[in-house]
Order: sequence, then structure tokens, then C-alpha cells
Amino acid sequence: MPGVISIRLTHVSQLFNMLDPFPFRERDLAPEAEEYIAGWAEEMPARAPLAIVVHLPEAEAAGPDAQGLPEAIAHFFDYRRHETARELAQLFRVGRLSLVIGLGVLAVCLVAAQLVGHVLGEGTFAGILEESLVIVGWVANWRPIEIFLYEWWPLARRRDLFARLAAARVEVRAEGAAGSADARGVPS
Repeated sequence: MPGVISIRLTHVSQLFNMLDPFPFRERDLAPEAEEYIAGWAEEMPARAPLAIVVHLPEAEAAGPDAQGLPEAIAHFFDYRRHETARELAQLFRVGRLSLVIGLGVLAVCLVAAQLVGHVLGEGTFAGILEESLVIVGWVANWRPIEIFLYEWWPLARRRDLFARLAAARVEVRAEGAAGSADARGVPS
């Protein structure tokens, strides 16, 4: 059974960003609408298919704009999926470059620490300098470690969420007596 996300609107235009200059089917969703839909989708089981049901007054639901909603919503979330996948690829590029730089700095610092030990011999100052160089070498790898252990997960989850939303079944339902509601389905 699909996870259903319901949105109650009085006008189709409430769903879209009115400042977007593109034709209707290619327009961006309003940030509030995207946040609402994505927020509810995150609450659904990860493997469950999604369905988005847009409730509109009868006259509005019969219009051409309402008929284009399934395509517009799928196009928008597919674009967001592609955009997030690009961000993830860019993050991995930065991570790889940071790793190469970090490993280079670590190698130089380890060699320098060994040289300090041989040149200065035993002593407090030599020990502090050796340990400081080793620490600097590992700190240079902090960013790539952070990227490869933690930062990519949220982007991958978001990309997968947008893919699920792009594949969601979108249904427009006509309602006889329409109450006023905003893009989140909250009566006003």
C-alpha cells in the first residue's frame, strides 16, 4: 500500500513558485509545498511507494492546469533528484581532492617528524615538535574523513527521496465544497 501525501488547495497556483518564469509544466514548486511534500515523504516507510493526492475545488480540478499536475510534480522532483546527485558527485570530488592533499601533508609531516627525531635527538622540545607534526598531518585529513564518513549520507538519502517522489503516483481529486487551504493543506 502506498504512503499517501494529501494536499488541499483552492487554486493550482498555490503549489507553484509564482516568481518562476517558466511555463506551467516546468515551474518550480513553491518552497513551502516542496518542504511539505518531502517532509511527509520522509515519514513514510522507505520502501513503500508514494502517492500524492491533490484535492481541489471541482472547477479548478477540471482545468488544464490541474491536469498537468502529475507531469509537473514528477518533472520537478526528478530535477531535484538530478540536482542532488550532482551535489553528491561534487562532494565526492572535493573529498577525493582533499584526501590526496591530506595524505600528501600526512606523508610530509611523518617524514619531517622522523627527521626532527634524528636531527634533534631525544628531548622535550624534539618530542613536542615530532608529535606536533604528526598531529598536523592527521588534522590535514580531517575534512576527507568527515566527507567520506558523514557528509555524503544526508545527500544520498535526499537524492533517493526525490527519486521516490518523482516516481510517485499523482492524483487530482475534485471536491464539491472547497474550504480555503494553503499549500500545506492547512485551512486558513
